[in-house]
Amino acid sequence: MNYYDLILGLIPLALLGLTALFTSFGFGLTTAVPVAGTVSVGMIGHAMFVRTPTNSPATSAVQQ
Repeated sequence: MNYYDLILGLIPLALLGLTALFTSFGFGLTTAVPVAGTVSVGMIGHAMFVRTPTNSPATSAVQQ
C-alpha cells in the first residue's frame, strides 16, 4: 500500500465520518457536509500538489 492508495481510502472515510461526527455534535447537515468536503478536498490537494506523483528515473544496469 502506498500513499495514494491511502488517500483514496481516506477521502470517502473523511467525508462520511466527519459529516457523521459533526452532526452528532449538533451541527446542521448543511454545515457538516461542506466542512467535511473541505477536508476531503484538502487531502486531494495535498496528494496532487505537495506530494506530487512522479515517475522515478529508470536506472540502467550497465554503467560505463
